[in-house]
Amino acid sequence: MPDLSPPQDAAEAALFAECWDAVLSYADLCTAGAGTAHQLADEAFTLGMRELRAAQGAVRGRTTRLPVIPRLLTAVRDTVTGWESAGKGHKLDPDLRLWLNSEAAARYTGPPLGRPVALRGLRDMPEADATLLWLAEVEALPLPTVARRLGLDPLTTAAELDQVRVLFHDRCHRAHRDTPLDAECRSYARLLDAVTRSPGAETPEDLSRHLATCVPCAEAAACLRLHGGGIPAALAGGVIGWGALAYLERRRRAAEVRLGVGTASGPGVRADDEAARGRVLRGSLLAAAGLLSAVALGVSLMPFGTPDDADVSARDDQKPIAAPDTPHPDPTPAPSRSAAPATTRTLPVPAPPKPSPTRKPPPPAPRPTATPTPSQTPTPSTHTTCQVDYHLDDQWSDGFQASVRVTTDAPLSGWQLAWTFPDGQHIGQTWDATPHQDGARVTTDAKSYNREVAAHGTIAFGFIGRLDGGNGTPREFRLNGSPCANG
Repeated sequence: MPDLSPPQDAAEAALFAECWDAVLSYADLCTAGAGTAHQLADEAFTLGMRELRAAQGAVRGRTTRLPVIPRLLTAVRDTVTGWESAGKGHKLDPDLRLWLNSEAAARYTGPPLGRPVALRGLRDMPEADATLLWLAEVEALPLPTVARRLGLDPLTTAAELDQVRVLFHDRCHRAHRDTPLDAECRSYARLLDAVTRSPGAETPEDLSRHLATCVPCAEAAACLRLHGGGIPAALAGGVIGWGALAYLERRRRAAEVRLGVGTASGPGVRADDEAARGRVLRGSLLAAAGLLSAVALGVSLMPFGTPDDADVSARDDQKPIAAPDTPHPDPTPAPSRSAAPATTRTLPVPAPPKPSPTRKPPPPAPRPTATPTPSQTPTPSTHTTCQVDYHLDDQWSDGFQASVRVTTDAPLSGWQLAWTFPDGQHIGQTWDATPHQDGARVTTDAKSYNREVAAHGTIAFGFIGRLDGGNGTPREFRLNGSPCANG
């Protein structure tokens, strides 16, 4: 595809800068590598900007339009569809390819009345109102930043956003009523509208049962709820479809990064904020280092090597990804046991063949030749000290969203984190890691852009999971085959 011509004026140059990051963020979710993501983003951005320029030169009529960023994200989906049709699907995420060939994807290009309610509701709004809603809810920008971009009064932007949410509710309610519905769904449409307007309204039992079994009405309910924080997911899902929740998470994190350099305060305030963040970061690193030292001390005082280790190390999904000849740092022993080699363990009784009268009083001295006994409690040794913080971000009837942060004591040139789900959970869509699952055991591999981790650095990723009963916290976390402490 030929290159896009340079920005035509200052306004379009600012538009380029604001929208490129969003396009690249979604393109990265859709592809398997950073280079491919840039290729996809280039093609989609070129396609989307050409369509925007053409629309600006057309005569405005009754045709409604999406805000700029949703239109560019739609161009990413259109480009992805073209890649799949042209035989370039191997460059795409495997789960995305499955979605592209499903009925869910067909809805976005099918009959207008069958398209997602949120998409139709957003298109039916004035473009300025729709832009305000998208920037605040999906791109997660602070309201002062949104006000500055749209030329609004910062003091009244919050009130305007509340009015726009109500307008979005009304447009989605109208789109839901216009959808071809059966008699039962149509009978619940008015009740659904009334229940979702008030934050304190209770959902009647019969409506709850209906929403649990009717996908179109459940989708409409997500769009109509003005309270509870469901609008961002409804908007993203209605516009881009696959990868909506992962995109939301990335945009939230990108907005936090922008806030980190200051947006609405003066230079002095930004400097103070930056200094405060530096103090918090240094304090966190010191606390993490102290905790990791305590973990290392505890491990050095415990026995290691058990039959369970053989079972775990035999699984393919728990093999370390580092090369076999890569040396691992030896754990530092406690000062009181500095004479003990790393391969020794404390025994409850002296080992027989060489009793010594001077070693009879307990506790016995460690013996290098001793072998583990099956009756003792398993405590594996560690080569790379690490700590895992697993956080359940959200949960619903049949699924959940979680985030994982791993702090490693040693630098890594590649990583693989493995764990065991206790209640039959199944990992699904994942961002910033590549997942695999065999039964209850899950492994997540580094992406090409986050393989390198500095000493005392952090690995962070998130995922959407499916429930099959309970949702207990995962256990047996291992980083590159070595066990991690749970945070």
